[in-house]
Amino acid sequence: MGGIFHAYDIRGIYPDEINEEIAQKIAYALCEMFPTVQEFCIGRDARISSPSLFTSIMDAFISSGKDITDIGMVSTPMSYFASGKYGFGVTIQITASHNPKEYNGMKICRENAIALSYEGGIKEIEEKVKSGVIVRPTINKGKVKKLNIAQDYIQHILSFVDIQRPLKIVVDASNGAVGPIVEKFFSNIENIELYPLFCEPDGTFPNHSPNPMKDEALEALKAKVKETGADLGAIFDADGDRVMFIDENTNRIKPDIITALIAIEILEKEGPSVIGYDLRSSRAVPEIIREHNGKPVITRVGHAYMKEVMRKENSPFAGELSGHYYFRDNYFADSGMLALVKVLNIVSKQNKPFSEIIKELNRYYATGEINFRVQDPDQVIAKVEESFSYNPDVINVMKLDGLTVEFNNWWFNLRKSNTEPLVRLNLEADTPEKLEEKKRFLIELIEGAEK
Repeated sequence: MGGIFHAYDIRGIYPDEINEEIAQKIAYALCEMFPTVQEFCIGRDARISSPSLFTSIMDAFISSGKDITDIGMVSTPMSYFASGKYGFGVTIQITASHNPKEYNGMKICRENAIALSYEGGIKEIEEKVKSGVIVRPTINKGKVKKLNIAQDYIQHILSFVDIQRPLKIVVDASNGAVGPIVEKFFSNIENIELYPLFCEPDGTFPNHSPNPMKDEALEALKAKVKETGADLGAIFDADGDRVMFIDENTNRIKPDIITALIAIEILEKEGPSVIGYDLRSSRAVPEIIREHNGKPVITRVGHAYMKEVMRKENSPFAGELSGHYYFRDNYFADSGMLALVKVLNIVSKQNKPFSEIIKELNRYYATGEINFRVQDPDQVIAKVEESFSYNPDVINVMKLDGLTVEFNNWWFNLRKSNTEPLVRLNLEADTPEKLEEKKRFLIELIEGAEK
């Protein structure tokens, strides 16, 4: 089975790590964990293995006397919407998010789109699956019904549209599940001239990686923005819960700066509010939130943790460096499509290019996320921590998620990946020279930590 049970989802290589048998066991575990839930909702992304995994999960629920609502091939944000809108007790999205085509998995939420984290449900699923779930077939089999949620979802996202002037945009759906919704959605907005890319769902992802963090995934988007003279470009990952942006000059926009951009607009409407941001984000993010009378709250990485903090604080908005953006008025769930709408609203209200709007928010210099494949992530992080333990220039050390060490003019975070055997480094400094100096130093430190 391997390590498929992660901090905020279930994910692995198909069929070696996750397959139909394991999917059935997960479904049986959910029946045990949620005995009062009679109707389960299931959606799936465009991956080749998703229909087969869906059938196995459905069969397990039906044989246990549970009813199924099949919402078909949908983006992950659409499954969250289904959970909140229609009141399902448990919703399962079959997806491996941005991972390559050989992966698959599940994101699971309880009522009101409350995501299961490892501590809040996934660990219990893991224990039940590993110990052997008790299968209790019933005489009265469950029923299956299909529900097309596309139109309701489109209307929901349209309710946030406030585009003040015509914009020309390129949107790359990465051959994922969000593609069909992109074209249907923008056909409702007169002020948008859309140039769609790779909106046909194809689980082999033939055109580029379904991970928009990878530079090669942006090549077609950049070319199309240049060709069309578009105001901006946006790209989704395979399941549509993440979106990333490039400006009219085809420069990648850092997702944490998009967090700051959307936060300004929301604080202007909401007044003083809590805005969440993950601990990898630029120092500029909490600074900008405070400047607009907001209260910044730092969180662990991962959608389950972010949503938990937002619900506790009744926060209207939060953002992650990975391109996830969360909205209270969207059942506290992330939605790449809604984040795109928010950015379009903002750009349309200003008579200057997207690059100029963003320039005003970029204050520091960052490496972006650098990944290191190591044998013992805990040992590496411990050794890096030890090397800074007697440094008099350290002004703060935080262990909310991995290790964060702050200095007056630079800081870094080193954490284990929740989905891969990696440690991830994020580093930011006041100047490009300081950034390069500290980047070289930390790379040597990390690479030498296992020797």
